[in-house]
Parts: sequence; structure tokens; C-alpha cells
Amino acid sequence: MGFQSGLAARFWRAAGATMAARGLTLHAPSWRAILNQVVQYSQIDRTFAALADPTRRGILERLGRDSATISELAEPFGISLTGMKKHVRVLEEAELVTTEKVGRARRCSLGPRRLEDVQEWIDMYTRMLSDRLDRFGALLERTKGDPK
Repeated sequence: MGFQSGLAARFWRAAGATMAARGLTLHAPSWRAILNQVVQYSQIDRTFAALADPTRRGILERLGRDSATISELAEPFGISLTGMKKHVRVLEEAELVTTEKVGRARRCSLGPRRLEDVQEWIDMYTRMLSDRLDRFGALLERTKGDPK
């Protein structure tokens, strides 16, 4: 059964219609961990992709305390400088981090990106799930005690 069939397809159509009514764009997930660099992704897709990785979330938590160089970021994660640069580049593309060359080092700071669109998507998804659970609860109440 593919992604576009059944319940998943109905969910994405309903979610997309709700988001469109608010002037936002919702794209179906790619289900792959790596973004295709040829495809133009929306800002919210880049943000979710960046936040999907625990290392990148850890980088953001660290930069929430103070700016840091690539080397300072890489050390606690035990990864190479090249690996850390790749993580930082994904965060930069999502505008969650900015970098600045300072001498021989590259200093990273939290970027200008705010997460209002992500919060709005999460709120919409939460309302949709809550509505579904309410309908399910009502069904259970109506059918309580009915012999089958």
C-alpha cells in the first residue's frame, strides 16, 4: 500500500487544505533522511529536515547558550570537522544558524529563523488529532453496550 492511498492520503489532503486556508504550504514528506539538493523545498520542509537529526538539535541547544566555532561544536559530539560542517550547512540552509569567518575559525550563532510556521503546523496537527479522538470517543459512547 503506497503513501498516496488510504488514510495517509486523506490526512495529507485534509492537512493541506487546512494549511492552504491559512496561506501556508504543506508538502507531503519524502520519507528519506537526506534532502534532494536539486528539488526546491519550502522553508518549513528545510526546517523539519534540519530538526530531524539529534546532532543538529544538540547543536542548536549548544548555540542557545553562546556562539561557538565548528571545532568547539564537534568536540562533544565526537565527530569530524567535516561532519560538523555538513550539519552546520544544513542548519544554515534552514536559517537556524549563521556562520562568520573569524581569523582561521568559523564562528556559529543562532540564526534569524523563527519557528512560527512550524508551531502553527504542530498546532493544526494537534487540533486534527484531538478532533479525531473526540469523534472516536463519541463513537465508543454511542456503541457502548450494543451487542455485535
